[in-house]
Amino acid sequence: MKLASLKTGSTRDGRLIVVSRDLARAVDAAPVAATMRELLEDWDARAPRLQALYGALNAGTAAGAFAFDPRQALAPLPRSHQFVDASAFLNHGDIMERAYKLTVKKTPGIPILVPRQGDDFRGPHDDYEFPAEADQCDFEGEFAVITDDVPMGVSAAEAARHIKLVTLLNDVSMRGHLTRELQMGFGLVQAKPATIFAPVAVTPDELGPAWQDGRVHLDMKVTRNGEWFGHPNGREMDWGFGEMIAHMAYNRKLGAGFVLGSGTVSNKGYREVGSACLAERRAVETLDHGAAQTDFLKFGETLRFEVAGADGTSVFGAIDVRFVPFKAGA
Repeated sequence: MKLASLKTGSTRDGRLIVVSRDLARAVDAAPVAATMRELLEDWDARAPRLQALYGALNAGTAAGAFAFDPRQALAPLPRSHQFVDASAFLNHGDIMERAYKLTVKKTPGIPILVPRQGDDFRGPHDDYEFPAEADQCDFEGEFAVITDDVPMGVSAAEAARHIKLVTLLNDVSMRGHLTRELQMGFGLVQAKPATIFAPVAVTPDELGPAWQDGRVHLDMKVTRNGEWFGHPNGREMDWGFGEMIAHMAYNRKLGAGFVLGSGTVSNKGYREVGSACLAERRAVETLDHGAAQTDFLKFGETLRFEVAGADGTSVFGAIDVRFVPFKAGA
């Protein structure tokens, strides 16, 4: 099943819709669930009814179907009580550490996680404002999952069963603030502004064999200003999503609508498949040439992230955004 949230102009949570497998058509999810949050908080009772509607939509028999316009989409879940980002591809960190001779303390077997803000998720085609090019604007292509209520103390296998949706995100980063905030030893604020999401979230079964061990075994195609930047695959995560959720739930419950990002998708064959973020490419250039050669994002630049399934069909739709100057009061 594929789901999205459309802009309404009157509510922050948008209007939940069911989207066809080919992303061409959609139908309102009401009266089953008016919003994604409403669905997630009562998933077991409501999802089967939406699954039936999804089947009818794909068969061309759903009443009230309309053309799906991803430009009208919010993030699938427009806001969350809890968003946590991981660094689950250790290859990405290893490249950074080698390039900049960093010593990072890691505990074997323990995933790297950081709490993030969940009150300002951005849509896939909205212009992205930031204050200054001196902030060193970067991007990070990631996979993400969204859960229903997760009880405390679940195993990794049990946690995986609470993953209800999978999607794609661009974790925008401001590298000009990163080192300062890390050295303060408490957390990231200005270095990690609002996150951009793909228009569609899908149930794990939509991924078929590409969903294995809590990982998305598909390439993420990244382009900058229309030019290829990378197509790393999600299969090389050092921890699956179920493992990371179980780690978080060791001593707490996780509420419905919990969002967990994978961290920058990164592959050991980065020289062949490229990267999903500027910092990684710049680190590779530093290793190869002694200095980075690729600039951070400038105003007016565009980025596109998209994932195709085995049949070539877009799974989540595309993130396709332009970066623009922030104008106070605009």
